[in-house]
Amino acid sequence: MSESIPTVDLSPFFGEGGDEDGKKKAKEVISQACSQYGFFQIRNHGVPPELLSRALELSKTFFGFSDDVKLKSSPGSAAPLPTGYSKRPEHAPDKSEYMLMFPPESGFNVYPENPPEFKEVLEDVFTHLTNLGSLIESIINECLGLPPNFLKEYNHDRSWDFMAAHHYFPATETDNNGLTEHEDPNCVTFVFQDQVGGLNVRKNCECEWIPVTPAQDTLVVNIGDVIQVLSNKKFKSATHKVVRPEGKSRFSYAFFYNLHGNNWVEPLSKFTEEIGEAPKYRGFLYKEYQALRMRNKTHPPAKPEDNINITHYAKCQ
Repeated sequence: MSESIPTVDLSPFFGEGGDEDGKKKAKEVISQACSQYGFFQIRNHGVPPELLSRALELSKTFFGFSDDVKLKSSPGSAAPLPTGYSKRPEHAPDKSEYMLMFPPESGFNVYPENPPEFKEVLEDVFTHLTNLGSLIESIINECLGLPPNFLKEYNHDRSWDFMAAHHYFPATETDNNGLTEHEDPNCVTFVFQDQVGGLNVRKNCECEWIPVTPAQDTLVVNIGDVIQVLSNKKFKSATHKVVRPEGKSRFSYAFFYNLHGNNWVEPLSKFTEEIGEAPKYRGFLYKEYQALRMRNKTHPPAKPEDNINITHYAKCQ
């Protein structure tokens, strides 16, 4: 029987009765998952399931339009990330198209006119996932034993959060890569997907890939590079990829609970000098790292191994 990533019930964090035992059990599972995989799934997460289903339906409708129609929602030149509709370059290893947005109040957002309710649903999903990100961040804060509200105060600016609706094209006979193996640069990522599947996570540094099987009304959560660096690799930024199935398109959303670009990122003293451990990473300005990661997408290197990732800042041990 193949291994699966753990699923956590978040209902104790939403109830009025103060289910402390339920919270404790959830935090234990999350802490272990973040140490071992960097991935877990959540249910009873407070985001209406019908809203997530509607968002997937509308994205399928939008991506079904002709390229001429979709390109009317192309990114503006001033945005720090390509908001609106984009398609991976033909020579890129990743075979997908996507629709990206910043927070609803952002002036950078480019919304399609059709489907008519797409904008409203996208903004509703974004707001719910932002609130959920705050909860998961507070749980991670406790799991790491950090001072109360440490991550909340460190990461209080939500203007760099973003979300993308993805359409992965069906696999061909010679190529089934949808999204090349990578780690996310941000703090925490949420993913919800259709029933097609294809998301895989690598267990630690082993070559074992674990499929993240779509489950009704669940969200996938993964830890990003920022948390890995702050915790000096106590919590893992999981390596994951998307494998495209033959004969089927795959639709999903990824929400990136991000960090403001002007934040400095480096291992915290709690996980280094206070316990006699050497820092595994040198410090960096987050916007410089995000720019390098975005360049991987916009100007893919000839060799996948030349992609920039968090090892760019790793110290020799």
